[in-house]
Amino acid sequence: MKTTSKQRIILITLSFLLLTFVVLSAGNGALHISPIQVISIILHKVGISDIAAFDEGQYNVFWIIRFPRVMLGLLIGAGLALSGAALQGLFRNPLADPGLIGISAGASLSAVLVIVFLSMLSSTPYFALVEGMVGYYTLNIVTFIGSCITSFIVFSASRTNGKTNVTTMLLGGIAINALCGAMIGLITYYATDAELRNITFWTLGSLGGASWNTVFTVLPFILIPVVMLPRLSKALNTLALGEKEASYLGVSVDKLKIQIIIFSTMAVGSAVAVAGIISFVGLVVPHVLRMMGGHNQRYILIGSSLAGALLLTGSDLLARVIVAPAELPIGVITALIGTPVFAWILLRHKKESQFI
Repeated sequence: MKTTSKQRIILITLSFLLLTFVVLSAGNGALHISPIQVISIILHKVGISDIAAFDEGQYNVFWIIRFPRVMLGLLIGAGLALSGAALQGLFRNPLADPGLIGISAGASLSAVLVIVFLSMLSSTPYFALVEGMVGYYTLNIVTFIGSCITSFIVFSASRTNGKTNVTTMLLGGIAINALCGAMIGLITYYATDAELRNITFWTLGSLGGASWNTVFTVLPFILIPVVMLPRLSKALNTLALGEKEASYLGVSVDKLKIQIIIFSTMAVGSAVAVAGIISFVGLVVPHVLRMMGGHNQRYILIGSSLAGALLLTGSDLLARVIVAPAELPIGVITALIGTPVFAWILLRHKKESQFI
């Protein structure tokens, strides 16, 4: 299925809006940098003549603080929305979400364990040893491993005679989410006030810890799904007819399921590891794109990458300017944006169903 002219216009518009928001987000904050100065700093960095004057403070804030944060937001937004779109296409269910198969639950449980464990070790000599081995990336590494483990458990439980049963996978995801939620509740019950504060802040999501090291750490884990998942769009379009029909038309359905689960886990696990829980991006973005341009999976997957990056970049900008010089957790902003949009989608579908 080829993209229509309307779908191409939507993708071009999203690309333009994304570039605009990148410039705005990189320039706004406690220290203002005008759009022309942002462009000038980038041109200066690549060795092209400056087109506007800027001082050393603006240059350092842009390259050390702002631009890494914007780039991290682009990667995480694209990864979350693309994974949501791919999983919705796989399950043929518009309510499917990366958290549905236990990815976010495993990452959350791992993060809570790390926060409490490191707090317990902080007063012992072993803390220096742990920091020396993995340093800043302790939380990131363990949360990514946790998301992979829960996804592997759910996926393995759904395999029967070499086949993947989607219903069993969904039920397994519900069970894993419930188990992880219960264990998180038990841990937080015994956590100290400081640990509770850290756990709460992490579960609300934030890009505040962004740096170039963080960007380059998650880059391969998100870039690979962003490149590979749209290549599966033709198979997903065929899968919409049903698993048997897709098999008759030459699609290896089981292989397709494995690829989508692996790529989704890579993107969501790495995103949650560095930014915490950011809700509604993977659920709402594909919905809106379908309503705007149809059900072509190639359009939806590519558009979700662009729209997810746009949503998170805009949300991070709001998070930084609404209560400046402080900042709100980005998960709060995405929830405030996503909840009314999702409610509107549900009401729209309800009205449409009354005429069927």
